[in-house]
Amino acid sequence: MTNTYGLSIADPLIRFIEDKALPGTGVEAEKFWAGMADIFARFAPENRELLAIRARMEEQIDRWHIQQSNGVGDAESYQQFLRDIGYLVPEPEAFTIAPEKVDTELAQLAAPQLVVPILNTRFLLNAANARWGSLYDALYGTDAIAGEPAGKGYDADRGARVIGWVREFLDDTVPLAEGSWKNWDGSAPVLAKGAELVGTAGDNYLLRHNGLHLELVIDRNHPIGKDDPAGLADVIMEAAATTICDLEDSVAAVDTEDKVAAYTNWLGLLQGDLEAEFEKGGKRMTRRLNPDRAYRAKDGSEFALSGRSLLLVRNVGHLMTTPVVKLADGGEAPEGILDAIVTSLIGLHDLQQQGPIRNSRTGSIYIVKPKMHGPEEAAFTNRLFNAVEDLLGLARHTIKVGVMDEERRTSANLAASIHAVKDRVFFINTGFLDRTGDEMHTSMRAGPMVRKGDMKSSRWISAYEDRNVQIGLACGFSGKAQIGKGMWAAPDRMADMLEQKIGHPLSGASTAWVPSPTAAVLHATHYHRVDVAQRQAIRAREGVTGLDSLLTIPVATSPDWDATAIREELENNAQGILGYVVRWVDQGVGCSKVPDIHDIGLMEDRATLRISSQHMANWLLHGICSADDVDAAFQRMAAKVDGQNEGTADYSPMSGHEGTSQAYQAARALVFDGVNQPNGYTEPLLHHYRQIVKNSAG
Repeated sequence: MTNTYGLSIADPLIRFIEDKALPGTGVEAEKFWAGMADIFARFAPENRELLAIRARMEEQIDRWHIQQSNGVGDAESYQQFLRDIGYLVPEPEAFTIAPEKVDTELAQLAAPQLVVPILNTRFLLNAANARWGSLYDALYGTDAIAGEPAGKGYDADRGARVIGWVREFLDDTVPLAEGSWKNWDGSAPVLAKGAELVGTAGDNYLLRHNGLHLELVIDRNHPIGKDDPAGLADVIMEAAATTICDLEDSVAAVDTEDKVAAYTNWLGLLQGDLEAEFEKGGKRMTRRLNPDRAYRAKDGSEFALSGRSLLLVRNVGHLMTTPVVKLADGGEAPEGILDAIVTSLIGLHDLQQQGPIRNSRTGSIYIVKPKMHGPEEAAFTNRLFNAVEDLLGLARHTIKVGVMDEERRTSANLAASIHAVKDRVFFINTGFLDRTGDEMHTSMRAGPMVRKGDMKSSRWISAYEDRNVQIGLACGFSGKAQIGKGMWAAPDRMADMLEQKIGHPLSGASTAWVPSPTAAVLHATHYHRVDVAQRQAIRAREGVTGLDSLLTIPVATSPDWDATAIREELENNAQGILGYVVRWVDQGVGCSKVPDIHDIGLMEDRATLRISSQHMANWLLHGICSADDVDAAFQRMAAKVDGQNEGTADYSPMSGHEGTSQAYQAARALVFDGVNQPNGYTEPLLHHYRQIVKNSAG
């Protein structure tokens, strides 16, 4: 550690900043370090106070529930109590957000969104390049088309079904002015109203519909195109228009090594030189960022479309501190403040066109800020970003903010939270799992919660999802910023996704999260089937769902489950916790496809862990199960998770090693100490146990 301007800073971070991040930005090192020290001096104490406010409110809410005869109380007195303690704040007067220089991908385009762990370079590049993808491949290689390919080579029958599906999709969404795509001969298509032919690339045709592009690949020498009457070899879909590069829930970043690696990847993306080398099919391959795509317009002029997603970066929230920087009092610095400073500094490389490619065409830096609790914390973020802009010499509101609506106090005060960042907000997004975790922790003392599988049908959930759209539209998001919805977690169940996830654009949301580039291609079809702008215009005429529904606590009215139901619930939760934690703690994997209790692979991050651990902690607190029941469930599920990971390299079994496995101890602590974790977050315990593993490895 090196002492500078009252801070103690890890040497690897200093070298990264001075040797890689600062050069080319015009920001001098001395000014940067002095400015960083000033920001920490001004904002770290307030950060701590905001966390203290959270804790005080939680204590007050706990006492209130304990004092109620039924634990819940009546809605009117409950809401008055929440107002009295400042949990609920007055609604702001009607207003309209006013962010400037927001890229089209966020302001106007309705399309899928990816979230990718920033520490996995290969996944990161795959996601950044997922702006375009093959519809033929997405259908052929997944269960979107029933069955599996026959034999090892190309299955012509399956291929024919894919082609038929695509022709019907084109007829439904971008119909020809006359006739059907099934009989198209490959000549320049004349489209019905609502879509247009906007250009060509060689023999290919570029169409645009609902703002999204489709490229019809014409190649009569291609194995598919040669047998097609139109020579159509593929349809390339514009898919993941935006990608969140995640420093938070999907990564295990617990020390200087991890943080510098994360920042290095963000810098490589914005400089355009990030690469990943890997082996595939016995061949060594290198992946890089895709170039822009070149086209010729109908008038003969040339134009280009971005070959990559617009990249956003998710910082950590206000809770965690980092050993990378120590404050003057010797305490660790708030990690979210460090992220804001460093990721924005790196953003200068894009704004100043240092690299061969551009990210933001409008000159903005996009930071997603998770886990803020209410408008006071949103206002803190706004002022923090003001200070970072001043440090870096940026115009006010160059740094934009995406507000994750995933904490109960933010949901209940969403309009006020948006108002606090109204001049820099670029999206709001729901997150069911984190939001449910906070729902349970906030009302932990109210009584035993309904079974986890019943949460999605709870009254508060419908209100939460509706209010997010309704309030966003009332605040003027349409045509200015994104309204987002959560993740489809099952990457191998694309048929179900195609059937169900169309509900997100139908809700008026302009984006929703998907687990892979392939899923992004398939979800993109929904944004052709649904005109989101039209849906938003309809939903904007609705009133805003009231707080009575949102604040309905999901306690079980008759918690009379039998022993079998309790055992099933405990095992479901315990298996999910262990399956995720064992990779996080032992291997530093923050997001991966984890088999659930039914051996279905789900893309998991810390949000899944939060809901499962809080649910078990709640049932333990209210006597639905005993400590012995919980331990027995963990022991049984440790053996199951070990079996699911059999043959996995560097895997350390937990069953039979419960006393020495740090992963097992972490999973157990998440439940037995779950009531005491701040807002039910899993990060403090995960970081503790991961650091033990890393330190023991030398």
